[in-house]
Amino acid sequence: MRQISLFALDGSREFGERIAGHLGIALDDHEERAFEDGEHKARPLASVRGRDVFVVHSLYGDADQNPNDKLCKLLFFIGALRDASAARVTAVVPYLAYARKDRKTQTRDPVTTRYVAALLEAVGVDRILTIDVHNLAAFQNAFRCPADHLEARPLFARHFAGVLGDEPAVVLSPDVGGMKRAEAFRQTLAGALGRDLELGFMEKKRALGRVSGQTLFAQVEGRAVVIVDDLISTGTTMGRAARSCLDQGATRVFAAATHGLFVGDAHEVVAAPSLAKTVVADTVPPFRLDPGLVAQKLVVRSVAPLFADAIKAIHGGGSIVALLGD
Repeated sequence: MRQISLFALDGSREFGERIAGHLGIALDDHEERAFEDGEHKARPLASVRGRDVFVVHSLYGDADQNPNDKLCKLLFFIGALRDASAARVTAVVPYLAYARKDRKTQTRDPVTTRYVAALLEAVGVDRILTIDVHNLAAFQNAFRCPADHLEARPLFARHFAGVLGDEPAVVLSPDVGGMKRAEAFRQTLAGALGRDLELGFMEKKRALGRVSGQTLFAQVEGRAVVIVDDLISTGTTMGRAARSCLDQGATRVFAAATHGLFVGDAHEVVAAPSLAKTVVADTVPPFRLDPGLVAQKLVVRSVAPLFADAIKAIHGGGSIVALLGD
């Protein structure tokens, strides 16, 4: 079997270290340099010749790098690995930028999911590993190389099984487009609780960047509600759904999303009394939120062990599907 190498580019170092810890290996050394004109370079400092290489890089924007910078750095680093004779290169991308623009909704719209896939394949990536993309079918169809997709659903279900106990509960999608995701979560949570749960959704209309619609298609009176989505950006969708649930008599409302971007006024949504707690994964650190608010209202569950298991399976020729079991 080929030897394994694991790199984590700047901005994803902590997540990479958590993966390395679960694998029982150390991150390989690399160099990243920024030049005065804004250009940059990244290169491995350890030999990768003939190795099975995994590169961890989550493509969210932060104070130091925007998603374009991070994507460009990942592309160049993969190219450098190929030039250094790596046998196989897998991009481990906990948060995949541009995955939300997966279809044309207006004339001459870009389909950025497909363009990102083409860029990664052009520099020689052999495989990509990510978690809870916005549209799984679009993601799988965009890549011609193997594209492995993980889910935080079982992890979140175990969390809420402990929180809810015997309390009557409903799983809610904040819009009709997320019903498949919510139904999958409902089934997993019901299995963890050992009882059936109801499913509902919130009406959502979007026009010229404005979100409207107030009808709630769920029986929430006297029940706890878990609102499930793939990500939280500004939090507008989650906030309006939570308020509607409380107006209809819900006892308490939780939000659950894998990726917490928390841009714009999202801090107000997280802090609002309408949400008891917001649960996210660690694919994006909650750096935009006040630490006090994070400690009080946010629960961050780590998916690094799941990625470590996936990397172990890929390296050893095992099954990724086995990791998605409930």
